[in-house]
Amino acid sequence: MQRPGSVQQKVPTAFSTAVRDEPATKRHNQSYRVLATGELSLKALEADIHHAIATEKVDGSCCYVTKYKEFTWNLDDDFRTVAESWIPAHEVLQVNDRLQPDENGHIPGWVPVEKGSKSYCWHLSTVNYDAGLALVLRPCLEKNLLEITAVPLADLLEQTLELVGTHINGNPYGLGNKRQPVHFLISHGSLQIEKPLMLNLSDLITWFEGSPEGKVEGIVWHCANGVLFKLHRHHLGLQWPVQDPYLTARPLSINVDLARYECDPEPKSSFLVFARLNGKQFDHFKDILWENDAAN
Repeated sequence: MQRPGSVQQKVPTAFSTAVRDEPATKRHNQSYRVLATGELSLKALEADIHHAIATEKVDGSCCYVTKYKEFTWNLDDDFRTVAESWIPAHEVLQVNDRLQPDENGHIPGWVPVEKGSKSYCWHLSTVNYDAGLALVLRPCLEKNLLEITAVPLADLLEQTLELVGTHINGNPYGLGNKRQPVHFLISHGSLQIEKPLMLNLSDLITWFEGSPEGKVEGIVWHCANGVLFKLHRHHLGLQWPVQDPYLTARPLSINVDLARYECDPEPKSSFLVFARLNGKQFDHFKDILWENDAAN
């Protein structure tokens, strides 16, 4: 598994944007705000966004599952120094064996999450390299039911996923606690939005503010040609995080049976946390009483 390097992979905004000279609500050290206009971007229209699949944008840390390879690139001096094992994202353009920045001046890439790394201990708590497993949240066949289960890493090859949990981005989903941290992965595009969304700002604002399903960080549209477009609540001037996000308001089943695998998780592994809850189902994700909560 790999996590973002010096910059994260960029997904363009579905709507054209305008910059305002006022502090951002998403990044406290950013002196400007980027807001969506009422016009869909030309790129989104060309990709036929009206027939795209809308999915929940999850607030976490982006990861990529691939077989580990090492690359050495001659980056320009004006880019930040990256780890020796950094690799570029697939869509990065190369000219004469030199990586080219995108229109925003970024070169997206990844650094490996290696076994024993203290820097990425929360990423590592969701994978077991010896058993070849990852701890994943995914939808079940039963409508609206989510499941946390162990998935072979081989089944996730070349996929990108989001790491969420106690120590990620201020824990907007209220998962676990400092004494009992919990983390897991969510495949990008796996949490589809069931009800069709109108692609105009007024209807989208109404959905975000008035629908239980709209209590999400944002939307990512997956177009038929493979192109992605996003819309964040902050692009509409709306706040995030929110109370009772949709992700944790949904029913959840837990299927993490360590006896099925030759698996010896690390002490801080989230596999152990969910293995203790194996076979249980909760009406709402937020109803889980973590072990150290019960002791207090």
